[in-house]
Amino acid sequence: MKLHCDSFPNKGVIPAEFAFAQIDEKTRVKLSSNKNPHLLWSDVPALTKSFVVLCVDATSPTDPADVNQTDREIPADLPRADFSHWVLINIPADVREIQAGQFSKEVTPKGKAGPLIAGLKESPMRQGINDYTHWFAGDHDMAGDYYGYDGPCPPWNDSLIHHYTFTVYALDVETIDMPADGKLNISYVMRHMQEHILASASWSGVYTLTPRLVAALSI
Repeated sequence: MKLHCDSFPNKGVIPAEFAFAQIDEKTRVKLSSNKNPHLLWSDVPALTKSFVVLCVDATSPTDPADVNQTDREIPADLPRADFSHWVLINIPADVREIQAGQFSKEVTPKGKAGPLIAGLKESPMRQGINDYTHWFAGDHDMAGDYYGYDGPCPPWNDSLIHHYTFTVYALDVETIDMPADGKLNISYVMRHMQEHILASASWSGVYTLTPRLVAALSI
């Protein structure tokens, strides 16, 4: 199975239009276009009945104490964890492409609605919540359930460049059943599709909001 993306080169820099936030000279960061990137997959197994798309940042800090502090950077040796940016399941077997901006094209304070997809209510596709749901839980202006795609917004004082991996999975089942509470997340999807994966393909990109690293990457 193969995956291609027109939005940025594999292992290259993710353009700001596909990020949740971008660097700003006056305010450090500002909200960005938050478009989902283009994805195109091929060489699909013959028995495929549906697809799943996941996006994960494997570079997320595990301790928020140093996040976005003006007097220090988040140390490189701080343990890191996965941060989910996109959960999309039950993509029909005849679909091979997602257009840039098809599922997200702006930041939605308090999160996009789900799990049904606006304009596609007859579709079997369902959006899961991403980890901004937990990140913004204590923020009065932003707290909510964040369904679908929300792009990169790494801490603006992190000493590490963040790495984002988009993976398409081909499954031998048409649908993954929804959890009872309707709040589909990446952990639930990983558990329930594990025995049904026929093949997968990934495409990755990097992004940062740390000024000295931005200069190095020419973002």
